[in-house]
Amino acid sequence: MTDERGEAVFDEVRWERMFPDQLERRFAEWPVLYQTYGLCEPHGPQNAVGLDALKAHAIACLTARRHGGIVAPPDYGHIHEIGDYAIWALDMIGEVERDWLSAVPPWHHFRTVCWHLRIADRLGFKAVVLMTGHYGVNYRDLKTLVDLVQPYVGARLYSLADFEADAAGFDGDGDIHGDHAGKIETSQLWALEPAAVDISRLPARDAPGPHFAMGPDAHEANRLAGQAMVGRQVAFLAEKAGDLVAEFDRLTPAKRLTSFADVEAMWAEAVAPALPDFLSMRRDPHGTGIAVPETSRWAVNWTPPAA
Repeated sequence: MTDERGEAVFDEVRWERMFPDQLERRFAEWPVLYQTYGLCEPHGPQNAVGLDALKAHAIACLTARRHGGIVAPPDYGHIHEIGDYAIWALDMIGEVERDWLSAVPPWHHFRTVCWHLRIADRLGFKAVVLMTGHYGVNYRDLKTLVDLVQPYVGARLYSLADFEADAAGFDGDGDIHGDHAGKIETSQLWALEPAAVDISRLPARDAPGPHFAMGPDAHEANRLAGQAMVGRQVAFLAEKAGDLVAEFDRLTPAKRLTSFADVEAMWAEAVAPALPDFLSMRRDPHGTGIAVPETSRWAVNWTPPAA
């Protein structure tokens, strides 16, 4: 699309910025919803603290613009300050006075995801892609959650961490992984939201850290490499959405999450009994044997409460 001056105009895909007729048209063309997650979190001095949700939402928007679908408002309340995240924060953030985290506990986050699914299912979407830009054990728990709730949801569901959408791996070697405020995430955000990255803020290479949780290879960030990675992620998501819609059409599910009571029943029957075993709920899910000292500011939420 172009405006009266012949300049490119992106078709709006963000749910909250669309008019009813626009939403109806996009829904009729491709009834796929992208729901993205992240939080405000230390990501080095060079990146905006909202990196996780910013990149996930921007990737989803690019996918919807190029291939169809609607993008839900991003959710900035995500898991931190507990269990494995407290162990990580002790080392990578340190005992700073203000960390600028927008963290919520696991049981709150996953319940919120269920409410998001109710919204999408009630409206009649055929597929929902749930993508988190925040890593650690939570993205594995999100897959567990999707497996638990899919029998209750008509829309076909798929969850992933954004790095999983790049089959080539950032360096093109097939090593699929993300990082934290290192060359991968910094390159991604630089490609997607240039105003949210300021390379001039990087500390000297030999300056002692932890530099507000900056990755050790952040100086190797490359905007063009980030653009290439994003392109691969967009292609992956578009193909996955197509698979989900085809699955819905083949199965023609009759069940939909409709009422608040439906969600409460689903939570009580499927999720609540399994929640204590979620990795995000464990004090040391990787078995590192590392303990957060009682004197640390990260100790207050280190051990999840009893279910």
